Amino acid sequence: MSPIAQHTLVGTPFSTFTRTISLGLHRKDIPFHQVHTAPHSATANAHHPFGFLPTLIIPGDGKIKLRETQAIVRYVDRVVPEPSLHLPEGDSHSPEQMWEVVSLIAAFGFPKVEPGVVKKRVAAGDQGKLSDAEIRAQLKEGVAELKRFLAVIESFMAPDGYIFGENLTWADYFLYPLMADLEAIPEGEVIGTRIRAWMTKMKALPEVEKTFEKTLAAGGRPPSD
Repeated sequence: MSPIAQHTLVGTPFSTFTRTISLGLHRKDIPFHQVHTAPHSATANAHHPFGFLPTLIIPGDGKIKLRETQAIVRYVDRVVPEPSLHLPEGDSHSPEQMWEVVSLIAAFGFPKVEPGVVKKRVAAGDQGKLSDAEIRAQLKEGVAELKRFLAVIESFMAPDGYIFGENLTWADYFLYPLMADLEAIPEGEVIGTRIRAWMTKMKALPEVEKTFEKTLAAGGRPPSD
């Protein structure tokens, strides 16, 4: 395979979807430069029509921009198929079941974890005006919804190993940034035994360590621009 030119990933390490892509880029050994910017910043707005993260800028004369996580994933898989992050032929699961889990995580997990609990806890903690008990009271309904999501995801997970057992897939990369954020706040206490064991396995991956800096668990916060 010919050397791959350096790509540009627009998005703060604090962004869970940005981390999903950076995990994949590291796994596939695709060189990239990361532009640390918050959603809806001037920089984000310049690259995404709605100011969301991430955007991947593909090197070349036209400098194509891909602006949605699953579109970026498809590009990454096309240009560097191996190592595969899909279920292999002959697996007990249908290949589409991996994408089903990805969709559940993105469509239902993200709002339950991030806007529903994590961002509210971080904002309240940074303001320093409320006691822990008061914050927990405000998050009660969100935590209940979060528990439901966690129970659903656990029901899709293999008894051990990655989400699909021995096979590391994009589903793991979509879920891990959310769980890493959740683990970093007091409400992380609701994470069950199966997901905690999975997280321990994920933390042993080099790409997880490489993308740790400036995340919530590392004490990071979104940049102002």
